Amino acid sequence: MSDFLTPVARTTLTEDVCGKLASHLVRGDWQEGDRLPSERELCKRLAVGRASLREAMKALEFMGMLESRVGEGTFVRSRSDFLARPLIWSIAGSDETQVKELIEARRLMERELAMLAAGRAKEEDLHNIEQLLNRMAQSLDQRQVYLSADLDFHLAIARAAYNRPLLTAVQLIRNVMREWIDESLQVSGTSDTALGQHKKIFEMISKHDGNGAREAMEEHLDAMANILLDVRASKKVSLRNEQPY
Repeated sequence: MSDFLTPVARTTLTEDVCGKLASHLVRGDWQEGDRLPSERELCKRLAVGRASLREAMKALEFMGMLESRVGEGTFVRSRSDFLARPLIWSIAGSDETQVKELIEARRLMERELAMLAAGRAKEEDLHNIEQLLNRMAQSLDQRQVYLSADLDFHLAIARAAYNRPLLTAVQLIRNVMREWIDESLQVSGTSDTALGQHKKIFEMISKHDGNGAREAMEEHLDAMANILLDVRASKKVSLRNEQPY
């Protein structure tokens, strides 16, 4: 398995590792959902050190090609995720207007997905959503685990809506969603607040209350958007107040 891996020519090592792995991903040597070999195995097959490999993997994850899951490993993401990454970069910059527009788009999509999920979710969908809710409750003091479960919770609801165009739209902004959740979780108490809001969303979906699910999702996203914008505003103020050396 993974016989196509060969040692990397040593020039700018991190870039070479990144380029080599990216070419395998684009060619489809690893398929969507495949788990990459362990870090130790990759280092051995590529003949590189862990530092170079980790930098390259981090870059590929940022580009949307790979996804790291705590305790599970690194997985190949769908081609729609990483082929659309330039689009995400163009609309997810630091400009406040762009951010607000994307927040608005997310709100419009996810509130409708929650309403659809309330009417279409199957028992296995409800089970998956509840499992992710439980994982959040158990990881309030583990930011990265909570972040992953939070993102997966929203994607699970999108899948339970059984509307492929809307699901694809949400998947296209999942990297942005991850970054936003991570920023919001920097504020003390956000994880507890969000957990309560997620419980309300799940309650409405499990009761097949479409309007209730829609309203609960909208309230949650509005609250998290306000926290995100406050965090970003605070960072701007901090940068302006920094004194040059």
